[in-house]
Parts: sequence; structure tokens; C-alpha cells
Amino acid sequence: MKMEKLNLNREPSQEDKDFWAEFAGGVEKTEQPPEQPAKSVIIKEVEPMVRLNEVYRGNALGELREGQLADIDGAMARRFKRGDFAVEATLDLHGYTEDRAYTAVGDFIKKAYLAQKRCVLIITGKGLAHDDNDDVLAFKGLLKEKVPQWLNTRELRPLILAFRHPDVKLGGSGALYILLRRKR
Repeated sequence: MKMEKLNLNREPSQEDKDFWAEFAGGVEKTEQPPEQPAKSVIIKEVEPMVRLNEVYRGNALGELREGQLADIDGAMARRFKRGDFAVEATLDLHGYTEDRAYTAVGDFIKKAYLAQKRCVLIITGKGLAHDDNDDVLAFKGLLKEKVPQWLNTRELRPLILAFRHPDVKLGGSGALYILLRRKR
């Protein structure tokens, strides 16, 4: 038995036209409701996840302190200390509330890690300047104190090798120069 290829571009035969006319002969067009505008679909942004067990599987990580370079090899420590790593992303926290800054720092570090960035900068600001005569309990830069604590949280610590204050041209003591772990 020989099979013919189906040609979708051919004109239907008179036999096909007659069959269709008989088949659809009693069909009447119904009144169609007016077309409703399509509802806009809101698609939430899918945030990539950091799986901490895939990031670091070594010994328990100690607390990071500003300028501490004990957990990285000598050559990398020297490069980091000299500021040889180019800043690949920056987060400026000026004007942020504590809650908003906490979320922003977490998201920033995770996204930078997932984007395989190696060195990032977070500008915390220095807080208000004080003289020796000022009240000891006066505000001295909440975010400047909090961000290093946040970098040590369970979600962020495995992503970070070290941090320090950068050179004055990058913000000095009002910023943190952060070296991220490589994404494997």
C-alpha cells in the first residue's frame, strides 16, 4: 500500500466541499459576548536560591572580623589587602532604614555570589561625627555597626571569605570591601 504525503496547501476537492456543506449545513452562528480585555498576569520574579550545603562543606566557620585574613591563602590575602580585586558591584545604604538595609544586604550578597562576582563594596556611611565632648550614648552609625554582624549570619557567612574597610577613595571606614567565595 502506497502512502501519499498530506499536502496542506492544496485546494479541497468538490467531494470534500460537498461533505462539509452537508455536515455543517444546520449550524447557525450564535451571538458572541463582547471580548473582555485580558487580565494582566503578574509574574513574581523567581529569585535564585543559594544552597548553603553546596557553598561550603568544610569545618565550622568562625566569625568574620574586619581585616581578618586567616581563612584565605597568603597570595590572595596580600591581593585583598592591597585592594587588587576590582569592585564588581556596589550597594549604597545611605537613606536606608535598618530593616530595609538588612534585606538589601542579604539580597545583594546572595545575588553577587550567584552572579559569580568576586569582590563587592557595601557603603554603610560613617554615621554622625562626634567630638570627645559628645555624649557617649549618642548615635554613631547604626548601619556601620550592624552590617558586619549581618555578614556573619548563617545565610551569608558561608558566601564570604573576608571583608575590610577599603581605601579612602572607595569610602574608607564608611564602607566594606568584601571578598566573596567562588561559586563552584
